[in-house]
Amino acid sequence: MEKWSRRARRLFQPREASGAISQRPRVRRVGWLNSGRRAETSSGPGRTGTGPGRLRRLLCRCFNFRCRATGMRTTGRGSSGLRTARPRRGARSNRATRENSRTGRGIAMFPLVREKRTSMTSRTRGSLAYGGCRGSVRFAELESREEEREVLLRVQLRGYSRGGMIVNSLSLCYHNKLILAPMVRVGTLPMRLLALDYGADIVYCEELIDLKMIQCKRVVNEVLSTVDFVAPDDRVVFRTCQREQNRVVFQMGTSDAERALAVARLVENDVAGIDVNMGCPKEYSTKGGMGAALLSDPDKIEKILSTLVKGTRRPVTCKIRILPSLEDTLSLVKRIERTGIAAIAVHGRKREERPQHPVSCEVIKAIADTLSIPVIANGGSHDHIQRYSDIEDFRQATAASSVMVARAAMWNPSIFLKEGLRPLEEVMQKYIRYAVQYDNHYTNTKYCLCQMLREQLESPQGRLLHAAQSSREICEAFGLGAFYEETTQELDAQRAKLSARTSEETGEPAEDTSGVIKMAVKFDRRAYSDQITPKMCLLEWCRREKLPQPMYETVQRPVDRLFSSIVTVAEQKYQSTLWDKSKKLAEQAAAIVCLRSQGLPEGRLGEENPSLHKRKREAPDQDCGGSRAQELAQPGELCKKPFVALGSGEESPLEGW
Repeated sequence: MEKWSRRARRLFQPREASGAISQRPRVRRVGWLNSGRRAETSSGPGRTGTGPGRLRRLLCRCFNFRCRATGMRTTGRGSSGLRTARPRRGARSNRATRENSRTGRGIAMFPLVREKRTSMTSRTRGSLAYGGCRGSVRFAELESREEEREVLLRVQLRGYSRGGMIVNSLSLCYHNKLILAPMVRVGTLPMRLLALDYGADIVYCEELIDLKMIQCKRVVNEVLSTVDFVAPDDRVVFRTCQREQNRVVFQMGTSDAERALAVARLVENDVAGIDVNMGCPKEYSTKGGMGAALLSDPDKIEKILSTLVKGTRRPVTCKIRILPSLEDTLSLVKRIERTGIAAIAVHGRKREERPQHPVSCEVIKAIADTLSIPVIANGGSHDHIQRYSDIEDFRQATAASSVMVARAAMWNPSIFLKEGLRPLEEVMQKYIRYAVQYDNHYTNTKYCLCQMLREQLESPQGRLLHAAQSSREICEAFGLGAFYEETTQELDAQRAKLSARTSEETGEPAEDTSGVIKMAVKFDRRAYSDQITPKMCLLEWCRREKLPQPMYETVQRPVDRLFSSIVTVAEQKYQSTLWDKSKKLAEQAAAIVCLRSQGLPEGRLGEENPSLHKRKREAPDQDCGGSRAQELAQPGELCKKPFVALGSGEESPLEGW
């Protein structure tokens, strides 16, 4: 065809008039909205297609920062930004009608933007990003802020899907933010929530090792209204809640790209961002090739970050330390920027330097001047940051986009409060309330409170804190004993209610439970020493009272493979209404019910139980209901009782203690 009709020009887009006539190729999108780039087609060489472009153009015009979060460039070399191809000639109204039928959902979401479109110039594309981030596009098309807010609200409520998964339409911005730094043993849920209360914009969790996280299982904790990542030993490795979901960044320690991606995909639905620790100089991090050890292997850094940027739906960042020379540092950060990460945090000290060494503001400033992505300054707590106003001074000294605060926030999280620091007593009490409400382990609570007290540890309150061996004792030391009792009762009632509801839903077989004393308790191994357990305490009590040894009967629920145990002592049965993950835990819980019913000590840390220390290994004088050989056996052998699987009709011996 030497001449093309209007219909032919509308249906065909050859790069050169070859005379070939074929049906218009089918269009396939590339990536998530593809940052406005032209879609690939299934046609052969010489043909291209724009695909259903209206929705893509609208989204890229208004939400280009979403594309940056997924690693797609929106400006600069290698990016076409908005649609740069020359528009087709003729039949514009027909084309609009055709596109409407393909992208009806997008048009329904964006009626305001659809009514009026303004051309986007290169100057506008080169302006600051939404919220101030560099390299993206402002809302130039919207006539007013009211329209902007309405469009944002619609997108946030409706969301979009990629690969069958619902994604957040709003991405995390790292410009002009106050950030709680990742700190080992400090950046747990209570501290993160406290920092958010006092004005922090973004909070980082403590560094969590990829090998440990891969073994975890995601569990929705309906009692605490949290999402827990639980290790095989039932220990909660990472806990988060709905309130911080859009502002918490998960930091991992890793030395392998595939493991890092597996962890990122495990947690990405519950966090706002993913960070890789490349600055920790401690041995527990560097010995596995993680932390600051990565700084000497730029190839591995590039592989890890590139894999995360391409494989996860959350913005990826990293935290580094500076290298011995400025040239090497700038060369490294440029290479990191090319991986497509959203921001980079820079601790202004070398790997071998510690907090007593001065922070290099000049190096951070040079990095900020070199890169086009946000730079987060870190390391100013010792020399620069003592109050809120110092944070802005530190930001200006480093020319950074945002400031990350570590030890100053650990000493008093109200450092983020514009009105000034709050009294330490008030801050500590608020922290304790969060720790009790979210069942934070008392050892972690105690550690964080000691970091806040610092020089006041020798005060009367500091001595009480130092001697505390449980969350109850910590609360009593700060005058919150009544709050602890009230909160724990509410949590126990919620657990019992949830357990009863679960039992009804699973439809487990009815059984005669008359005369069984029940309580909603669980055995938390962290609250007991390795040498003294509730089962040991119960066995010793039975020996002193010349009673037969406790008899345990354990059953397993087929629907979820959880366990429950009934212990019989002096012809009375005791059972916990909460089901456990193992036979051992279920038996310990039943022993706790018996001990608490009798008002006996159960072996908790800090609880006196002198009889256990005076225990004799010789055979007792009384007959405990068995042969003398059983009396001389070890406690683990004495308590091996039958385990019954519900519905199986088979018995198998229980494991030892």
